[in-house]
Amino acid sequence: MLIQTTQLEKEVTTQDGTLHILQPIDLAINAGETVAIVGASGSGKSTLLSLLAGLDIASSGDVLIDNVKLSDLDEEQRAKLRADKIGFIFQSFLLIPSLTALENVMLPAELAGHKNAEQQARELLTKVGLGERLTHYPNQLSGGEQQRVAIARAFIGTPKILFADEPTGNLDSTTGHKVEDLLFQMNQESGTTLVMVTHDAELAERCQRVLRMDSGQLTEVVRDVA
Repeated sequence: MLIQTTQLEKEVTTQDGTLHILQPIDLAINAGETVAIVGASGSGKSTLLSLLAGLDIASSGDVLIDNVKLSDLDEEQRAKLRADKIGFIFQSFLLIPSLTALENVMLPAELAGHKNAEQQARELLTKVGLGERLTHYPNQLSGGEQQRVAIARAFIGTPKILFADEPTGNLDSTTGHKVEDLLFQMNQESGTTLVMVTHDAELAERCQRVLRMDSGQLTEVVRDVA
C-alpha cells in the first residue's frame, strides 16, 4: 500500500465553534493507481490532498506514505520525504516569476542535491513540448505552457506519487485536454501513482478510481462495468 489513512480528521476552531472539515477517513491507494477526488467546492477535497502530501497536519488519525507515518516526522523530515517521493501540481501553476522555465523545473532537483538537474530539466521540458522555450519567463508563456512547465517540474524527481489540485482548472477546454493527455502520458511512462482533485467529470472518468467528497466524508464511486 503506497498511501494509507486511518481515521484521518481535520478540524479548525472558529468564532462559532469547531468546524469539522474532514470526517474520519480511511483510504488505501496502491502504487501505480490513478485516483480522482471529486465533490463540491468547500467539501474538503484540497484539504485531504494537502494532508496526504504532508503539506498540512491532521487533527487526528494517521497518513502513511510508503509505510512511513507522517505524524512521526518533523517538518524538515516531511520536506525531505516530499522531495524524495512526491510531486505536486497546483491549479495556479505557482511558478517563480523571476526564474526561466528551465530554472523553475531545475529548482526542486537542485534543492534535493541532484547533480544532473539541468539535463533532467531540459529533457522534461522537451518532452512536454517546450524545448524551444527554456529561457522564457512565466509571464512570456501562455497558461497552457505554464502548466506544462509545472508538470515538468513535478516529474523532475521521478516521484512515486503525483498530487494534482485542479490541474486544468485555469485552462480553456482545448488547452485543458492537451494538458490532461500529457499528464496521463507522463504518468504512464513513469509508473507514478496519480491522485488528483478535479471538478471535471470527464477528467475524473479517465482515472481508475473516483472518490467523492461530500461535507468532509469520502466515499468510493462505484462505476458500471461494461
